Amino acid sequence: MSALSAGLVGLGGGSALAAPSAPSLTAFGKPLPAQVAAPYVETWTGESPAALAAASGNKYLTMAFLQTATAGSCTTYWNGESGQPISKASFGRDIATIQARGGDVIPSFGGWSADTTGTELADSCTSVDAIADVFKSLVTTYGISRIDLDVEGDSINNAAGIDRRNKAIAKVQRWAERTGRTVQFSYTLPTSTTGLAANGLAVLQNAVDNGARVDVVNLMTFDYYDGATHDMAADTKTAAEGLHGQLAALYPHKSSAKLWSMIGVIEMPGIDDYGPEETFTVENAVAVEQWAEAKKINSLSFWALQRDNGGCPGTGGSNSCSGIVQDTWAFSHTFEQFTSGGHK
Repeated sequence: MSALSAGLVGLGGGSALAAPSAPSLTAFGKPLPAQVAAPYVETWTGESPAALAAASGNKYLTMAFLQTATAGSCTTYWNGESGQPISKASFGRDIATIQARGGDVIPSFGGWSADTTGTELADSCTSVDAIADVFKSLVTTYGISRIDLDVEGDSINNAAGIDRRNKAIAKVQRWAERTGRTVQFSYTLPTSTTGLAANGLAVLQNAVDNGARVDVVNLMTFDYYDGATHDMAADTKTAAEGLHGQLAALYPHKSSAKLWSMIGVIEMPGIDDYGPEETFTVENAVAVEQWAEAKKINSLSFWALQRDNGGCPGTGGSNSCSGIVQDTWAFSHTFEQFTSGGHK
């Protein structure tokens, strides 16, 4: 996702939060609600994800991104920064605080920058066991129950990386079954207005071939770059309908309702990287939230929480504002209505 990863291009080395007095983790792998709004948060800015969640009213966040520091490595860090390992010293206090409030986070691997520099974990690391161990470490360190895999750029065409990633997913799922844990995996993939391209579909087909369960497929319903002027809400719906048909072919024994419950969408508030022809408005967000509730899809998200303000009217593709006139947290407040259930 060019926007999802745009933040990594401007990575500034945000400081990790030390957590000697962090509250105890309360989630311990409990599943997310059947319907969940979980916008992305740019973790490299140095801001507290827990503070952003509280200010915006979000109970759930997707935390971007995890990757290796160099191509060929299996050692994974937040933002590829060696000072931000997968440990409670890195965001442990934030994650525990969010969980203590009844929410949770979804760590996300990849993004455009990692996916185009060979530092996406499965592209970089040639050991399936080592990739699986990284996934497990997130579960055991932070008590989370879902891991997101953002596959685009070069990664979506890297057959060896795709195969390793799915084999590692299957290994972790077998480990979770043995140890009584809940671990879900979501794929975040680029889309057209009518569904996945062949390379995105191939990622899911390889998962089927490897016995890897894909719990959610998130469509990046922005940055179409097709030269057209878009009704972004309408195009979200047609993209998801196209994915529903593609999933039906991959999983012929699943009901229509079950297939809808595997679908997520990720929007980019305001003017996306392409320009004003691709502008997602607050009114679009209302329409998408109502549609998502009617279809009972799995998740709603957007890139990114730091953009959810009207601080730069007319500016496209910013990481810190939407480029449209809006109230601060307007997209968060609209999408948060979608979240159901919560940790019991």
